[in-house]
Amino acid sequence: MQFKEVINKIKKIKVQGAENIAVLGIKALSLRNFSYNKIVNARPTEPMLRNALRYAKIYGQEQTIDHIKNSKWKIARLGSKKIRGVVFTHCHSSTVLEILKEAKRQKRKFEVYNTETRPLYQGRKTAKELSKARIKVTTVIDSAAAAALKKDKLLKEADLMLIGCDAILNNGDIINKIGTGMFAEICYNHKIPVYIASNSWKFTTRPVKIEIRDFKEVWRNAPKKIKIQDLAFDITENKYITAIISELGILKPKDFVREVKKIYPWISKK
Repeated sequence: MQFKEVINKIKKIKVQGAENIAVLGIKALSLRNFSYNKIVNARPTEPMLRNALRYAKIYGQEQTIDHIKNSKWKIARLGSKKIRGVVFTHCHSSTVLEILKEAKRQKRKFEVYNTETRPLYQGRKTAKELSKARIKVTTVIDSAAAAALKKDKLLKEADLMLIGCDAILNNGDIINKIGTGMFAEICYNHKIPVYIASNSWKFTTRPVKIEIRDFKEVWRNAPKKIKIQDLAFDITENKYITAIISELGILKPKDFVREVKKIYPWISKK
């Protein structure tokens, strides 16, 4: 594989999930014409890629990839303890999927409601993988999320919201697929716990740019006078988050920030 192909896969979301992008980035280190700036700017809302590359320079590619894999296993084991009843999720997270698969292996009784996640429909990938794992899943359009969270005539009330994230900020807020903040606020108002499943390397003290993607993803042949803004992510305030499930444990957002700074002080460096 050439370095240009790696950049193309990351930019066009042919590779999904921060961990998968980080692993691809680590493998790209040995490619000809590798450029640190080009690869980290391919997805500016993904601090895990930057942190993984930094770790790899110190400890090597193999150890870095092993850390990512082992961390996901730990998160799956921890997160599976929280799974019960109806689990609501949004977008696509390989870490969330591992938690749900582990809960299935433990014979926990649950089902999943998930969103399509427009405009690129990453939620459909989630639904397919859940179905393949023989986990009961109901997919709703994004604007029906409130009905999937609160008790509705056709749907049960969600017992918890479980999502991944793209970045965890210095104040414990998180950045994830657009819509996450709105859904978390609905959960907060209805006393539904919100859990974030994330590798701790998604933490950053740097400002994170919210990616604005090509409007054609939303409406390819839109009339010229209509302005379309395709915001890819939003910020979920830490007050709406019950806990962050990482390889460091199940911690409240501010406790997580203290712990990650203590264990990985190099992440806090600019």
